[in-house]
Amino acid sequence: MTNKLPEDFFWGSSTSSMQTEGAWNIDGKGKSVYDIKEATENTSDWHDAIDEYHRYEEDINLMANQGMNFYRFQISWSRVDPDGDGNFNEAGIEFYDKLINALLKRNITPMICLYHFDMPLKLAEKYNGFLSRPVVSAFVRYGTEMVKRFGDRVKYWITFNEQNLYHTSEVFKISGYMKGDQTIDEMYQISHHVMLAHAGVANYIHQKTDCLIGGMLAYSEVYPATPNPRDVLYARQINEFLNRNLLDAFVYGRYSHEVMTYIKNHKIEMDYQLNDDEALIQVTSDFLAFSYYRSETISADEVPDGTVPNLYLDYGAKENPFLQTSEFGWQIDPLGFRDILTKVYNDYCVPMFPIENGLGVREKYDGSEIQDDYRINYMRDHIQAMKDAILEDGVEVLGYLGWGLIDIPSSSGNMDKRYGTVYVDRTNHDLKKMERIPKKSYWWLKQVIESNGADLDNLTPAAVDS
Repeated sequence: MTNKLPEDFFWGSSTSSMQTEGAWNIDGKGKSVYDIKEATENTSDWHDAIDEYHRYEEDINLMANQGMNFYRFQISWSRVDPDGDGNFNEAGIEFYDKLINALLKRNITPMICLYHFDMPLKLAEKYNGFLSRPVVSAFVRYGTEMVKRFGDRVKYWITFNEQNLYHTSEVFKISGYMKGDQTIDEMYQISHHVMLAHAGVANYIHQKTDCLIGGMLAYSEVYPATPNPRDVLYARQINEFLNRNLLDAFVYGRYSHEVMTYIKNHKIEMDYQLNDDEALIQVTSDFLAFSYYRSETISADEVPDGTVPNLYLDYGAKENPFLQTSEFGWQIDPLGFRDILTKVYNDYCVPMFPIENGLGVREKYDGSEIQDDYRINYMRDHIQAMKDAILEDGVEVLGYLGWGLIDIPSSSGNMDKRYGTVYVDRTNHDLKKMERIPKKSYWWLKQVIESNGADLDNLTPAAVDS
C-alpha cells in the first residue's frame, strides 16, 4: 500500500485577519469590535498583530519556500465594508486583490474565510451583532460582494470560522453581541441567524458561480469520563448538539431532529421564521471543514440538572488521565483526530478538510534556532493519524492546514502562545522589528510537504541544509 497522499493534496496554513494584518486605522478601514480591545498584562492589543498588511510578500515567500500550496486567510469585514452598511472601501478590496494575486503567482491556492469573530464596530453597536436579523442581511451583502470581486480567482470559501462555537457560551464573545443577559434563547437565536447568513452566501455561490464552499466546525472529540451510562449519554448529546446539528444543516439543509425536539420541549425561542426553511433546504456543502486541537472528557455528575447540552462542558469537563496536556491545558489526542475524520466521513460522505491544527507553546528566541521538537512530534502524530484515516479507513481528505504557521497572537491576543514554524520577534508589549525566523519545525514540515506526507521522520541532513 502506498505511503504517499494523493498528488493533488493541499498543504498549507490558516490565519485570521485580526491576528495577522495590523494596519487597523489606515487606507479607509473602519473600526472593528477587536480594535477597541485594550492590551492587558498578558495580552496585546489588536492594532499591529504581525503587520501582515505590509509584509505579506515576505510571508508568502516563506510559505512558498516551505512548499505550501494552500493558504486560508480571512477578509476583514471592516476593511472592505468599514461600517457594515454596504459602502465598500476600494482601498481595502485592493489589498486582498494584491494578496490573492501574490499567492497565485507562487502557485498557492487561496481560500477565503469571511468571518472570524471580527465584526464592524458600528454594525455591532447598532444591532447588537448577530442577535438581530439586519446583520444577517448585512453579512450576505458583504459576502456575496466578495465572491463577485474574487470568485474568478478564489475557488474555495468558508463563511464562519468554527461555526458551532455560536452554539456555546463563547457566542457572546464572537458574534458582535455588545449587551444583554446572555440567555439560552439568545444563544440559539444568534446561532440560527449565523446559519441563515451562511445559507445566504453558500446558496449564492452554488447558484451563481463554480466556486466551492463548505461549513466549518471547531471539532473536539468528547469522551465519557467513565463507563457510567450518563457520561456516555452526555458525550453523545454534546456531539449531537455541537457538531451533528450543524453537519446536518451543512449537508442536508435541516437541523438535527433531536435538537429541534429539545427546542420545542423546552420552549426555546430561536427566532425560527416560516420562510427560513426556504433558505436552509437549499444548503449543501462541497466539503466539511473543521479545526482540531484536542479532545475532552465529560462527567455527567458535575453538570447541574436542567443544563442545556450546549453547556455541559462548561461544568463537567474532566482531564483525561491517558493523554498528555499542553502547558495551556489542552489535551493532545491524535487518535481523536482520526476518529473525527472517519466517523464524519462515514456518516455524511462529503470530503473532509482539516483547516486548523497545531500546538501553542511559549517560546523565546536567543539567537539560536528554536528546537521545537515538541511541535514536530505533535504535527507528525496528527498527520500520521490523518494518513491512517485516508489510507486505512478510506476517508477522502482534501488537505492539511496548520494554524498560524507563522507566529501570530493567539485568539485571546497573547503573543506568548505561539503555533508557528516561523518565529516572529515581538512580544505582547514590544513590537521590536517583527523579524521572521524559521524554527526547526519549518524545515521538518518542508521535508514532509516535499515527500507529500511520506517522510514524517526527524530531519535528514539534506533537509537541514536546504
